[in-house]
Amino acid sequence: MQSDVDNKTEAMLPLDDNPKFDFSSTSISRSEPGSAALEIKGSMFTLPVLRLQSVDLALIAEDLSQRLAQHLRFFKHAPVVIELDHLDDQASVLDLPALCVLLRQVHLVPVGVRQASPEQAEAAIAAGLAVLKGGSSATPRSASSLPSSQEKTTTAPSNVEMAAPKPVALPAKVISQPVRSGQKIYARGGDLVVLAAVNAGAEVIADGNIHIYAPLRGRALAGVLGDNSASIFTQSMEAELVAVAGNYQVFEDGSAKDIYSRAVRIFLDGTHIKIIPLGQ
Repeated sequence: MQSDVDNKTEAMLPLDDNPKFDFSSTSISRSEPGSAALEIKGSMFTLPVLRLQSVDLALIAEDLSQRLAQHLRFFKHAPVVIELDHLDDQASVLDLPALCVLLRQVHLVPVGVRQASPEQAEAAIAAGLAVLKGGSSATPRSASSLPSSQEKTTTAPSNVEMAAPKPVALPAKVISQPVRSGQKIYARGGDLVVLAAVNAGAEVIADGNIHIYAPLRGRALAGVLGDNSASIFTQSMEAELVAVAGNYQVFEDGSAKDIYSRAVRIFLDGTHIKIIPLGQ
């Protein structure tokens, strides 16, 4: 992260025809008949992605130490997803259990892999990792609208020209109240507009652009489904972290002096975060 200012695989549990469990010592009577002990809900989390480009654990350890030394406060004990598609033929020799040990030694918590082949998925499950579905951060946002292989499609006659489908943009999500520390706001399928401050410890996320007409003191992540053209705009740049399409820039001790408290645009220049004052 740099700046100008600076296949389906399922794990089967072994079944016992006569399983024996004894929870009598910790059982609690239900207050209401039929009440549930838990709920399973869907939610959205932004997780750091470790995009491997080498299987050499020594090199990985060295690179991690250098990067995390600068931003330890933001990534200590953070869950991390291991992305495998950049390894090409090397992935077959990747020692996933040893990699997990290495990550835990530097206070990262490996939770899963993505872009895994069937063989890599099996190895990940054996290492106690989840297998995440979904493309890499370079996948364009419009790719999510393509039909899956299980969906029925109609083939048009060869002499008929079909117009390309236009992506449907959702209206911008507008937040008029301050975003408090620990709060997370997500604009799915479009832009996010915030009319008040994003406080330290808060997080604003959008599939599209983010517009903040107030100070940005927390974290802002735009283009989270891979839209490289997304931007973040704020009237006062005081951010802890900004990201566009999975590319991060962390500000450990506040924003750089030449852009601190200034109105700026944050966007991608190639794969690097670029931050420029508005009006330039």
